[in-house]
Amino acid sequence: MLIAPSLLSCDFSRFRDEIIRVDEAGADYMHLDVMDGHFVPNLTFGAPVIKKLRNATKKPFDVHLMISEPHRYIGDFANAGADIISFHTECDSDVDLTLTLIEERGVKPALAIKPGTSPEAVLPYLDRLFMVLVMTVEPGFGGQSFMPDMMPKVEFLKKEIAERGLQTLVQVDGGIAKDTIATAAKAGVDICVAGTAVFGEKDAKEAIDTLKALCE
Repeated sequence: MLIAPSLLSCDFSRFRDEIIRVDEAGADYMHLDVMDGHFVPNLTFGAPVIKKLRNATKKPFDVHLMISEPHRYIGDFANAGADIISFHTECDSDVDLTLTLIEERGVKPALAIKPGTSPEAVLPYLDRLFMVLVMTVEPGFGGQSFMPDMMPKVEFLKKEIAERGLQTLVQVDGGIAKDTIATAAKAGVDICVAGTAVFGEKDAKEAIDTLKALCE
């Protein structure tokens, strides 16, 4: 299991230090949630902030765009240092066009689906994706409870990926903690986004190590 701490749960007044802290603690990715107050009812940060933070770590920046028109900003996030850009099938942008813009920038493309969206929504694009992000909470705010009924989506996607002979990863985001991560692992999840479960603990390394151990 790979762990991507969600920076949404960090102390924003110490943003750079928090990234360094979880980097040294063994984080595999840095998960950065970008919200526009329209696609989801919350505002976070944008490309200029991400660009300033990029040199704080060499770990991949996993940028999750919860915005209405992601195609308009792909260049900005690519230039800011995103290694992976995920956006939602439910957005207002053309999915095929947005994936092409990501690919042209040399960034790894990913698609995300909300809890109410069928995993079949990503199937037409699966061959092009580095990753599929299955939301295990309603997107917009941290600290929500994990939805175990999203695991059949993960199992469906893992089966389809295997049948096609692909290497596409499946990520889940929302409510990942010590009492839920084993459920995600059993379903075949490759990457777990963890917010409070990492940043809410004094010892980030112990927190990450514990989450990984629970998947064995």
